[in-house]
Amino acid sequence: MCQQLNISRAGYYKWLQREKPQEEMENEQIAIWIKEYDGKFKHTLGYRRIRNYINRDKDKHYSKRRIQRIMQVLGIKSVIRRQRKPYRHSTPVTTAENVLHREFEATKPNEKWGTDVTEFKVPMSTRKIYLSAILDFYDKSVVSYVLSNRNDNKLVFDTYDAALKENVDAIPLFHSDRGYQYTSRIFHRKLEEQGMRQSMSRTGCCIDNGPTEGFWGIIKSEMYYITNFSNEEELRHAIEEYIDYYNNGRYQERFNNLAPMEARNAALQSEQPMQYPIPVNKRIQAYKKKIEAMKHKQLT
Repeated sequence: MCQQLNISRAGYYKWLQREKPQEEMENEQIAIWIKEYDGKFKHTLGYRRIRNYINRDKDKHYSKRRIQRIMQVLGIKSVIRRQRKPYRHSTPVTTAENVLHREFEATKPNEKWGTDVTEFKVPMSTRKIYLSAILDFYDKSVVSYVLSNRNDNKLVFDTYDAALKENVDAIPLFHSDRGYQYTSRIFHRKLEEQGMRQSMSRTGCCIDNGPTEGFWGIIKSEMYYITNFSNEEELRHAIEEYIDYYNNGRYQERFNNLAPMEARNAALQSEQPMQYPIPVNKRIQAYKKKIEAMKHKQLT
């Protein structure tokens, strides 16, 4: 080996018997932690999130680049998400304007809610499971969710009722896409009775409901696509288990390494909730400039 690497045998044994530097020993420990978290979370964590878990759970202050370098040496990286399916158009009964205008940042809980329905195919079957969920844009927590084999009005109405049961006095801006459940007169009346203002994405613009669409991508890439399920019961249990983990155990750097429910509970107990600015997104900034230009043109 020494001959192939063009080094002396004496130099190799000197290196072998040397006293390891503190940094090298620390890197070896970090590598062990990285492997543990990578295995525990089924290869879904990138270097940013692994760094968050290590820093919080081990009470450390490592940089992102250090974790990234060690992960590259180990050959560890997060799984790649699959491409989303194209949007399916529907004929609405009653619609609402896009009041939200991609202003996804909220200053307190129950100020802005987003909702949607997604589907999971049951393996070895033609059946599907539909997941309806409502997210709070302040802390990205799942306020309520319902699983069903039917994508109907009852699924959406039950999700809405469950959210109000836990947040009786909530009057958020309620945003959704233009799915037939949300454009129904009955659902529109439910929102009016609670005093909520309805907002809807434009046709074919899934980014108008970015946080909710982002949650679908997270749950599918971190759980559904990388797990083999034997039956519907296993899939249902996995969805419920993941949502519990997402709400209570998935630390987010934006929330200072708190899980969504930790950030939510802290805000609900505070008269001045902590503010968590959303990182600048060039596409959203360009959209906002376009909207401002249109408003200015209308006024002039």
